[in-house]
Amino acid sequence: MAAAGLGPARPLLARRPGALRALLGLARGLAAGPQTHFGFQNVSEEERREKIYQVFENVAEKYDVMNDSMTLGIHRVWKDILVHKMNPSPGTLLVDVAGGTGDIAFRFINYVRSVRERQLQQKLKRHQNLSWQEISKSYEKEKVKPLGDSQVVVCDINKEMLKVGKQRAQHLGYSEGLSWVLGNAEELPFDDDKFDVYTIAFGIRNVTRIDLALQEAYRVLKPGGRFLCLEFSHVSNPLLSRLYDLYSFQVIPVLGEIIAGDWKSYQYLVESIRRFPPQEELKEMIEDAGFFKVDYQNLSSGIVAIHSGFKL
Repeated sequence: MAAAGLGPARPLLARRPGALRALLGLARGLAAGPQTHFGFQNVSEEERREKIYQVFENVAEKYDVMNDSMTLGIHRVWKDILVHKMNPSPGTLLVDVAGGTGDIAFRFINYVRSVRERQLQQKLKRHQNLSWQEISKSYEKEKVKPLGDSQVVVCDINKEMLKVGKQRAQHLGYSEGLSWVLGNAEELPFDDDKFDVYTIAFGIRNVTRIDLALQEAYRVLKPGGRFLCLEFSHVSNPLLSRLYDLYSFQVIPVLGEIIAGDWKSYQYLVESIRRFPPQEELKEMIEDAGFFKVDYQNLSSGIVAIHSGFKL
């Protein structure tokens, strides 16, 4: 029986619903695992992975069109610079991580074909004393392998992005020396010391555990192999930075809605750029993963940067 003059006793938390909600939120957070960010939102690592997968599943069909629209086509120049910096030769084995729609892979193939063709022309010039039949036979034999045993493996975690990439490859006539693998940058499905070059273009920003992705990059590269990362970065010029922010937050999500019918995904992409580590911080992270001779090159006043490192 309750004491005279007193109502039924109520638990302390029942009388303080705010405290109860806070405790429940804390419990949910602990159950969900480590916290991180999704754009400007704080989320669990698992929730971030799910949200990012959904973003790229949503935008896959319009991904390349949006890249042209958002950057006014300049992303093509940035990717060309990346491949020229790589300077692959016939026989190079490349893994392009988060390479879904194939932009880097196709450029790699074109570059190696061009190098191979120049090598063949030089070889034929050195053998001008041969008969026409011998020259023709030698030329046809060399033409059988236009990539000279080069291979590029496109690895992406998103099935829809890979699907679009395969369709583009078929449409553009790329098949030789090209393969597609479903895989997570944080846990690559490849053996140790396998590749000559690892590239990741506009992808590492969307990896939840960048430290794990960098460790995996180091693991799958051969000794002497090269890591190359092309990513949106931080603009140092204050005036340009303000203009860039205005364009990013006021224009890009609108383009996303008009072209891809998806405002939220492109709002995330803009926010994710602002949350991404600046150039020097990313350089230190790459060094922490074990890479040597790490440096970076700013493009377009730091709107993007190419980071490079070697496994020695």
